[in-house]
Amino acid sequence: MSQTALLLHLAQTLAAHESVGHFAISMRIFGKGDFFHNIIAKGADCRTRTAERVLTWFADNWPADLEWPRDIPRPPKSKKEAA
Repeated sequence: MSQTALLLHLAQTLAAHESVGHFAISMRIFGKGDFFHNIIAKGADCRTRTAERVLTWFADNWPADLEWPRDIPRPPKSKKEAA
């Protein structure tokens, strides 16, 4: 699974769980709603640092009542969140 596909899968899983769209998830991460839209509609990609930021955000903010997708390794929570 590509990095962008992995991030999109996490966004869609969380959005479905919370009954929101991927725009809402993008707003929470970046303060703008087009990150996942650009991946879906335009086939956009992202830089490695951005992908790491998004993956860390998911690890830090994933709900306890939602199982993390088994096919995606879960990174540790950020030091800021773990403190």
